[in-house]
Amino acid sequence: MPYTSVLLLLNELEHALHRAGLWHSVAPKPQALASTAPFCCDTMSFDAWLQFIFLPRFTALLESGQPLPAMALAPMAEHVWGQQVEFAELISVITRLDDAVNAA
Repeated sequence: MPYTSVLLLLNELEHALHRAGLWHSVAPKPQALASTAPFCCDTMSFDAWLQFIFLPRFTALLESGQPLPAMALAPMAEHVWGQQVEFAELISVITRLDDAVNAA
C-alpha cells in the first residue's frame, strides 16, 4: 500500500480518536513521554500514546520517506477497548492501519 494511503489511515485514526472522545487537549509531561515501557503503559493511557507518540512519529516516518516498521497495535486496542462497543470503529481503524503498514 502506498505511503499516501497509510497517511490517510493515520488521519482517519486521529478523527476516530476525536469521535470516541479520546482526544486529549493537554500533552503528557515530558517524563511520561520518556517511558521505555511498551505503549508507555506505565505513564499514560493507550489513546494518549496513540495521539502523542505514535501519530507524530509515524507521520514523520512517512513524510521523510523512511521505511515503516512492522506493527501490531490492534491486539492492544482489543485489550483496552474490546469490551466497549462504542470503540468498535476505533479498533477497526487500528486494525486496517496494522494491515496496511504490514503489507507495505
